Amino acid sequence: MSRTSNRTNGDVIRDFLSVADLLEEPQLAQLYAYLAREEEATVQELMDALNLAQGTAYTYVNRLVDAGVIEATTDTQPRIYVARNIDLTVTAADGAREYTITPVLIDAVGRRATNDDIDTYIDRHGIAGLATALTYAVDRERGEVTHRLMAEDLDISPLAAEMILQALRPVVHEHFDIEVSGASIADIEGVDRDVVGDDA
Repeated sequence: MSRTSNRTNGDVIRDFLSVADLLEEPQLAQLYAYLAREEEATVQELMDALNLAQGTAYTYVNRLVDAGVIEATTDTQPRIYVARNIDLTVTAADGAREYTITPVLIDAVGRRATNDDIDTYIDRHGIAGLATALTYAVDRERGEVTHRLMAEDLDISPLAAEMILQALRPVVHEHFDIEVSGASIADIEGVDRDVVGDDA
């Protein structure tokens, strides 16, 4: 595991554990992704946008503040919260797979709670597999790859490739201005197409 900025080992471990919570709990990922997209929000705005009960919203906000991935920008009520940028590069235990956890990937993970195709893909291929699929989804929206090419590269069925590409399409369009300037692999730093060790 490495971190793109110079931090002490304790900070890196804390950052990793904080991000691990986001990747394990789609509701937390949704809240973080909303703040990352909208730039700031109050708890009431989070409740309205994400259809959360008041107690749940405060619990999630407090957990993410404690984890250090969001912070309050005001001391007065209502407090306004912002997301801290996450850019954490992770190497899998086998050492062969590496990917970067960014707000875009966290947004995709957060959608597993409401999108069965993303949920199934993560169950079968893990977060590293989803990171790779996200890279292909960006390239697909730019007209550079097809679902068949993705399927061949990753040794999965064309149907599975098409389903995950369709499921990730809203994420890509939410975070990248494809029609005006396009997006590149560099826009999803560290997401490596060689992450293919997952079972089909």
